[in-house]
Formats: sequence, structure tokens, C-alpha cells
Amino acid sequence: MTTVILLRHGRTTANAGGVLAGWTPGVQLDETGQAQVAAVGQRLAPVPLAAVVSSPLERCRQTAGAVLDGRDLELQTDDRLGEARYGDWTGRKLAELVKDPMWKVVQQHPSAAVFPGDEGEGLAQTQARAVAAVREWNARLGPDAVWLACSHGDVIKAVLADALGLHLDAFQRIVVDPASISVVTYTETRPFVVRVNDTGGDVAALVPPKKRPRRRRGRDSDAVVGGGAGAAAT
Repeated sequence: MTTVILLRHGRTTANAGGVLAGWTPGVQLDETGQAQVAAVGQRLAPVPLAAVVSSPLERCRQTAGAVLDGRDLELQTDDRLGEARYGDWTGRKLAELVKDPMWKVVQQHPSAAVFPGDEGEGLAQTQARAVAAVREWNARLGPDAVWLACSHGDVIKAVLADALGLHLDAFQRIVVDPASISVVTYTETRPFVVRVNDTGGDVAALVPPKKRPRRRRGRDSDAVVGGGAGAAAT
């Protein structure tokens, strides 16, 4: 089983100002965001990570850097984990975008939403590239790896929707706050969503257990009937 910790970047100046940053260069964490990522770096310090992979945008690289502190790992970037390409919406105030007819499509039928302008993409494209990235890193790092992907709110929501088996049109029901972690374990036949929008929970359960004789791989993909005893039982 490969486990990915999906970390959203900390709060930025654009978040605080109600601006859709998109791929705007130079958007950085504000003071609150810096405190958030320092805290999440400390929270995740006990978790051995096989890799830390980030969106190339500065706010994610800043956030991932806090997780890397004290680890013998190099930051790796993957454009496919980058923010949705909002096209002509980039850099505009959310208060203005609410009045745009496209806003309702994004809210109610996001699978059909394609952002305007030459550089705009569809949210379905965003989901496809992000899920492909996660799956490829899973394969590269192997079935026993725990790794971290630092990305953006809509991108993480799209990955979670896929893992939950939800149509993309339902992804707006998922909340992913700044500096939150969401966790998905991928087995041979299905993913298990372990956490969503966790901003302060204990992370001991994310530390892989000591090696035990390997069970039949198919059992790793089985859900526990009745719900099981939780991570504390391992």
C-alpha cells in the first residue's frame, strides 16, 4: 500500500486578499501562512517520508520546505501538481468573479467548467493531470512508501474526489483549508481516504508499522467489515 499525504500550502497574501492567484508568480505565504507551515512541519516530523513532491509555485515550495527541514531529502517538483490554470480569471477578486456566469458552472457542474482565455484549462483536465501524477509517483516510490505531495486547494479536492469515487461535479462538497493534510492510501484494487482537511490531528497513525510477514496482497485492498478498531489497534 502506498500512502500519499496531500498538503495544501499555507495561507498567502492572495488568500487573505480574496484574490484568485492561479499561476501568478511571486505569491508568497503571509505571516499566518508561515506560522501554519512551521506547525505542520513539526507535526509531520515523526513521519518517515520517501519523497516530498511539490507544485512548482512558490507558495507550495515554501510550504514543502518546512516539511523538509531536518530531513535528508531534496524537494522535487511536478507541474502536474500545480494550481488549476484559471486563464483570464487569474489575479481577479473573488468578489468580482461571483458575478461571472461561469461561476455557477464552476459551483454546480465543474466537470464542464473550462476557464476562459488562451491559458485556461478545464477542471476535468486539472483532475486528470493531478491524479496521473499521484499514481505515477506511487508506482515510482513503491508499495510501502509514505510520501507527501504539496499542492493547491482545487487540485487536492479533485484528487480526493477521484479517490472517493465521486464524480467531479461533487468535488465542491470537499473542504481543504490552508496547511491542512488529507491522506489517501492506494492499494492494488482501490484507494482508501484516511483523512480529509486535518489541521491538527495526531499523526502517529501515519508512521508505517514495523515489517511483518506480508499478507496476501488482496487483503490489503479489503475494507474492514464493521469499521474495525482504528489505527490504534495496529
